[in-house]
Amino acid sequence: MAKNVLPLAAMENLLKTKSSAVRVSNDAKEALRELLENYGSQVGDRAVKAANHAGRKTIKAVDIKLASQN
Repeated sequence: MAKNVLPLAAMENLLKTKSSAVRVSNDAKEALRELLENYGSQVGDRAVKAANHAGRKTIKAVDIKLASQN
């Protein structure tokens, strides 16, 4: 994958606030970032296809929701 988009601090914040983790290792933050960026890229690709199929260039929330169901 190219340059990382999501910051490691956001991964730590997500794990600490949503999962009640007390401490988070750098490896865990990097693994979560990689997972979320890969998933986001896959959903984004499917959302672009959905928007194109609908005759639009703009991705809308409905495209993201549809793409995430697959």
